[in-house]
Amino acid sequence: MPSLRKLLAATAAALTLALVATSAAAAPAGPPPRPAAGPGPDTSLTAHTYTYADAALGQPLKGFAPYLFPGDNLSTKYPGGLVWSYFALNEVMKDPASCANIDWSVFEKALDEAAVWSRQTAFRFYLEYPGGSGTHPGNGIPPCLNGKMALRTNGFWGTVSPDYDDPDVISALTTFINAFAARYDKAGPGGTADPRIGFMSLGLVGLWGEWHTWPYDRDLADGYPNLMPTDATIRTIIGAYDAAFDNIQLEVRYPLAGTETANIGFHDDSWPYKEFRNGGQLKSMTLPMSMNGWEDAFLQLQLNTGTENRWVTQSIGGEARPEIQGTLYANYPGGSGQVDDVLAATELTHITWMINQTGAGGYSTSDPKVSAGVRKMGYNLHIPQANFNATAAGNFKVGVTMQNDGVAPFYYPWTVQLGLRNSAGAVVKTWDTSWDLRTVQPLKIRAFPDWNVGADPKYLDFGRPVNFSTTVSTAGVPAGAYSLVLKVRNPLEAVTADVLRARPAASRLTDWIIDQWRPRLPLSFANANQGADGWVNLGGVSTSGTCTGDCTAPSTPTGLAVSGVTNTSVSLSWTAATDNVGVTGYQVFRDGVLAGSPTGTTFTDSGRSPGQTYQYTVRALDAAGNVSNSSATVAATTTGCAGDCTAPSSPTLSSPGKTDTSVSLSWTASTDNVGVTGYEVFRGSTLVGGPTGTSFTDTGLTASTAYSYTVKARDAAGNRSAASNTVTVTTSAAPQPPTGLVLDNYDGTPAYPSSNQNDLGKWTGGNCFLDGGGNGVVTGGALSLRYNNCGWFGSDVGVDLSAYTYLVVRIKGAAGGEQSHFNLGLGGSTKVFGDFTLDGGAHPVITTAYQDIRIPMAANGINRNSPSQLAMGFWYGGNSTISIDHITFQ
Repeated sequence: MPSLRKLLAATAAALTLALVATSAAAAPAGPPPRPAAGPGPDTSLTAHTYTYADAALGQPLKGFAPYLFPGDNLSTKYPGGLVWSYFALNEVMKDPASCANIDWSVFEKALDEAAVWSRQTAFRFYLEYPGGSGTHPGNGIPPCLNGKMALRTNGFWGTVSPDYDDPDVISALTTFINAFAARYDKAGPGGTADPRIGFMSLGLVGLWGEWHTWPYDRDLADGYPNLMPTDATIRTIIGAYDAAFDNIQLEVRYPLAGTETANIGFHDDSWPYKEFRNGGQLKSMTLPMSMNGWEDAFLQLQLNTGTENRWVTQSIGGEARPEIQGTLYANYPGGSGQVDDVLAATELTHITWMINQTGAGGYSTSDPKVSAGVRKMGYNLHIPQANFNATAAGNFKVGVTMQNDGVAPFYYPWTVQLGLRNSAGAVVKTWDTSWDLRTVQPLKIRAFPDWNVGADPKYLDFGRPVNFSTTVSTAGVPAGAYSLVLKVRNPLEAVTADVLRARPAASRLTDWIIDQWRPRLPLSFANANQGADGWVNLGGVSTSGTCTGDCTAPSTPTGLAVSGVTNTSVSLSWTAATDNVGVTGYQVFRDGVLAGSPTGTTFTDSGRSPGQTYQYTVRALDAAGNVSNSSATVAATTTGCAGDCTAPSSPTLSSPGKTDTSVSLSWTASTDNVGVTGYEVFRGSTLVGGPTGTSFTDTGLTASTAYSYTVKARDAAGNRSAASNTVTVTTSAAPQPPTGLVLDNYDGTPAYPSSNQNDLGKWTGGNCFLDGGGNGVVTGGALSLRYNNCGWFGSDVGVDLSAYTYLVVRIKGAAGGEQSHFNLGLGGSTKVFGDFTLDGGAHPVITTAYQDIRIPMAANGINRNSPSQLAMGFWYGGNSTISIDHITFQ
């Protein structure tokens, strides 16, 4: 997600201060008041103490949030419970006749797809997104506003900006806010938030919904008009959010007018980045001025407005600045270069979650620095003690002490359950409690130097251990020995695969995606007695109950197997369980939901959908109500085809071009009874690509070598066409090596990126690309940079170029036309690549074949005497791959 990047920095400071000036307070709020001490443990009950152990890395509602791309395999990402996505307002507000008619289908599908992977969604709606996100449009203005308000152009970013102060615009935005809250803010159990939603970033206004329109903003000294709304409009929009929402955690970029007392948290889009300004000064965009931060740093603005303690009740999120995502934790707990002190930023922002696309795809779970950093974020709950007696008869009192060793509370009222687990491992009885996890505040908080309470770092006592208690009834529980267990129920448990399959057609996911459904991610305590299934074992307890004879559970059924399938049914069989008295029946579970209760050892599950995969387990029961442990899981796929069973027509393949390392392919569009969703490109029998369009470039090939290709079309149901005709292409001979001063020719010496050196022996590297841990990868003697509206590449030059006339970039694109997707900066001149002027007045155009783009440096304002660093930024909405064979000066 583009933030106020380097090119915005100097003006952004003035803009940001102007935005928050009207609500500026005289001084920071100072240390927040400690929560009152509650009742202590019931000392009449037996105390049970527990050992601390690190909680699981993947926790719900905290940690790293990768982007949600339809069809992406989120199991390959760093463990966690969130994803991030943008949405254009006109994707849901689509009716030209009425802004009140809202179609939530695209949003519903995204929430459901995240839930498939047991992740909640953090998101933002926008009206302006330069270039679009690749999966969402650049212009998000709803058609119901056409002709009703003035439209302005932000010439720097090429976006259309509405008149945010227009009454019709304000009405449309508040209509959306109220409609969204009515649908999702109370959609969960007991009027809580929709369980699929994690955090909502307040968008709608400005570029990317980030509440700025730079350089068309309130700083008029640069000659650009102001496209920002007035404070009165900002207060109206912020007030509408605050009034409409009670449950979903809201976050906004700045402490704007109207946020002074609102129930809205904050979102740091440059966490924890240090930025160069004012002739090379390097300061923080996150930490306050007292800790070497800029005057518009995230925390400085909160200190200015006395809102630095908003985290106590409202969440703090953000985005790790893309330039540093790959190296964010390299020097944890500190920082280095443009990475600020990560521990200080974590402790003082109280950040719970962050967008981190590069890290989520590239960090290793075995890296102890990353593990420590993600565990420090947000909540870190521990149970040091519980109080209950070893024998339960009738009413049974239980006390549990919880404490928080993290930097923020858990922000949602998820239900805490107690249960009894029998000797076979089955939880046979559960009780819901009224315990509120939100009251378990961090034990210690770090003080700001601005509070003047001691030298930094100074830690203050804040939260306290909270002693929860409840009395439960053991009536009906058979007498016997059990383990008392506790877990926090993730409300996503209600979003089962069957629920997803029953969605309306307009918002239903494809069967392939639903089949990826994963068990719900449990909230884990930092306890050695925490189980992987979410249950914490508090200790043994025996009940006198109503059991007068049989207190032994049956054995676990074995040999569960699929004995047959049809289009609409699955037949199962298993080996009979044994019991000291006698087995009376079985429970068959499909995808975790009870599907049937046969008395014998076979079962047919009817009413299934054709071509679907289901997961089954079986438990045995006896007459006394004892339940065995679950059997091993078996998967079954029904026969037939679900819905669309017609394959697309076969495409006709040709090759319009080639280089020494690539072959360009194109083909005629296939037809389908429903619609073609993409193609599969085969080199011989090897699948090498899956484009959605009718062209593809196969790269990384060997010069002067023959390759054979075929293509198949596919549709949303997974039907494949017959293979196309075979096309055989021989790659061109290898080119001559580059001439002139070579910045880098990517021949493997020095190795990229491991050496961090180019051919001049100077630093080079990248961030936020989709391969190579964010750096990009060298393949076939070229640097491949695959991006989705995020990426930065730099290569230091640092030598006098006055003897050279041209910057020469030998480059090609996967699709062609990528010259509008990125900028290039050198020697004080930064332009979108396609805006550079070539000899004769033409401009660069990237094609699918390599070509030498020769940029005359002097004519484009490049200072050849002090070139510093060549840098490229991919923040313009593009989604493709470019390959750079070499960069030279000639």
